[in-house]
Amino acid sequence: MLKKKFLFIQIILFIITFSGCSNISNNEAVSKTDFYFDTVVTITLYGSENSKYIDECFEICKNYENMLSRTVKDSEISQINNNIGSFVEVSDDTLELINKGIYYSELSGGKFDITIGGLSSLWNFNSENPRVPAKADINNALQSVGYKKLQVDNNNVMLNNEETILDLGGIAKGFIADKLKEYLLSEKIDSGIIDLGGNILLVGSKPDGSDYKIGIKKPFSDTGENSAIMNVHDKSIVSSGNYERYFYEDGKLYHHILDTDTGYPVDNNLYSVSIISDSSVDGDGLSTTCFLLGIDKGMELIESLDNIEAVFIDSDYKVYYSSGLNEDNGIFTLVR
Repeated sequence: MLKKKFLFIQIILFIITFSGCSNISNNEAVSKTDFYFDTVVTITLYGSENSKYIDECFEICKNYENMLSRTVKDSEISQINNNIGSFVEVSDDTLELINKGIYYSELSGGKFDITIGGLSSLWNFNSENPRVPAKADINNALQSVGYKKLQVDNNNVMLNNEETILDLGGIAKGFIADKLKEYLLSEKIDSGIIDLGGNILLVGSKPDGSDYKIGIKKPFSDTGENSAIMNVHDKSIVSSGNYERYFYEDGKLYHHILDTDTGYPVDNNLYSVSIISDSSVDGDGLSTTCFLLGIDKGMELIESLDNIEAVFIDSDYKVYYSSGLNEDNGIFTLVR
């Protein structure tokens, strides 16, 4: 049975959740939830009794879904996938996201790859009855994967392989979260929480100026147990883990983070990677990249980057964390 784990980062914070209210104080919140990108989206704002800003955020989500989803028939991504061998002119936003995807594809040495659509479709983790594909089908799908099969010339994008499918799902939520925050700040909204299916992006701090407490969930916990707690503000916290989408076949767990070398779910004794960064699209790209690279190479990558921190949890539930996190500075607390 497929297990869908949308909210694997939970907010350790009391939030008043309702669609609208009157006489709201600056310490209370207005919050609304909707469904986009095949996941639950919740926007919580402080200091404004007007929910129009959240409604506009949802409209932005809708526009980006219609632009970036490969399952939306007329999206710009679908146009690229349906016009193999021909350049398709795309918007600046689509170009920005594609270039970010190419950056992380290069950074990971192709472990993270935005042309993985054919392989991921073969596994079909969103099916009611997913199964392990035939090895021959996997090997065939692997031939279509490779970000270098994608050509970009200014705003013109082309795939040059008939079987290749562009899929930006690995970084799209982070990109959109960043755009939502950009909009809110332009409207002078400086305190809130953007939650795109567990991708958390904090807008400023809590109304009293204190940090938010964000729990990094213990993998496979059904009780909401946490492995660590972050005390942060104005940051993105994004996790990738083998417990988000998975199924069992013949007693073996198969999860959705696929190794582009083998075509099978990566098997490296990791359960999850959480990235703490300023930008949510970077958190998206790095969480998957570091999961694919494993603890040693993943941590080496994180330590080489500025203003990025990471928490790795292995299959023994041991927690590893980057040098910028420690329990002495109050930012990071292990749950023992």
